[in-house]
Amino acid sequence: MTFKHAIVWIDHAEAHIMAFNAEEAEASQVRAHSTHKKQHLKSGKPGSGHAPDDHAYYHEVAQALGDSGEILIVGPAGAKLALIKHLHKHDPGLAQKVVGVETVDHPSDAQLLAYARHYFVGADRMRGDEGLLKN
Repeated sequence: MTFKHAIVWIDHAEAHIMAFNAEEAEASQVRAHSTHKKQHLKSGKPGSGHAPDDHAYYHEVAQALGDSGEILIVGPAGAKLALIKHLHKHDPGLAQKVVGVETVDHPSDAQLLAYARHYFVGADRMRGDEGLLKN
């Protein structure tokens, strides 16, 4: 089923994707392929302390978002911004569907869905679109 709204919670290890309307939701999960762990600068190792971006991971997340009409990207750290950069470079059509980027810690899937529905009800109202209210 194709849904108008989707939310993706992402960090550097995994992504939780939920496509939904007012009554139904479909959830999926994508795990990162990279085994790189973040290195801390004070550990005595040279470099920036950051693992390189896992483009295969971000590509799978983009594919999982599929035909969503509007996308909200959330997460606790920089992976959400790395996903945005990846979308702008490799999938600009999908990047145009991103309506917001928010910092969110580690919610359960039920909390994530509730957060997304609340967000899109407000966003739809601001645009004068009934959105989730008409589903």
